Amino acid sequence: MPDIQTQKKQKEYEEYVKQVTPTHSLPLNMARAFLIGGLICMLGQWIMNMCQAYGLGRQISASWTSGILILLSVLLTGLNIYPKLAKFAGAGSLVPITGFANSVAASAIEFQKEGQVMGIGCKIFTIAGPVILFGIFSSWILGIIYWLLNVWGVL
Repeated sequence: MPDIQTQKKQKEYEEYVKQVTPTHSLPLNMARAFLIGGLICMLGQWIMNMCQAYGLGRQISASWTSGILILLSVLLTGLNIYPKLAKFAGAGSLVPITGFANSVAASAIEFQKEGQVMGIGCKIFTIAGPVILFGIFSSWILGIIYWLLNVWGVL
């Protein structure tokens, strides 16, 4: 049976853990993610509309929109603004193209001190690499399944 001193230390430790453990509000986190993710998507739609207003076709406008969103994400990462935005917005800042660009840029910034080749060159896709790998692999598997279904006359 634990003695009184051990029980007291255990209770003090539990109090300490309660004090330092951050509390999260799921509805507030969801609202922040929705707000920031929506704003990023609105910015993308605005860029797309502006490109089309200047006479670019839909596909060219989409390419410009992607490029501009990537550029903005990388610039904000380099200025240490995107990480603060990500901390505030959580998953809302992970809108695919901006979140992906942030992960690549953050890795490049983190490993630049190790040099151009062994630092940036080798480790730039540390975070984004698995996303690329599994994205390509899963699309390859789904392509084979689609092809087989076509061969068998199911589709």
